[in-house]
Amino acid sequence: MEEVIIIPAIFIGLPWLILHYVTKWKTAATITGDDEALLEEMYNLAKRLDERMDTVERLVQHDHADFKPARLVQNSEEDNAQLKELEKLVAEKKGAAS
Repeated sequence: MEEVIIIPAIFIGLPWLILHYVTKWKTAATITGDDEALLEEMYNLAKRLDERMDTVERLVQHDHADFKPARLVQNSEEDNAQLKELEKLVAEKKGAAS
């Protein structure tokens, strides 16, 4: 009687379980086009906000000589290195999509 339950569990249940999770892992690892568009929009927004923050800090510093900007240095290469790397990746992605 136990063989009647064990044999279908091994030959039907176990492969189904494995294939089910393999399918889940494959679909979870991909990013959709909507996600890419949202990420690009967020990137552009962050870039604009960074530029605005530089402008505001520059204006406040001009009006108040004792003002110290919160960031290390405005528009420094050190601060913008990751931003330039991200811009390069976005440009490569757009070039590959075209």
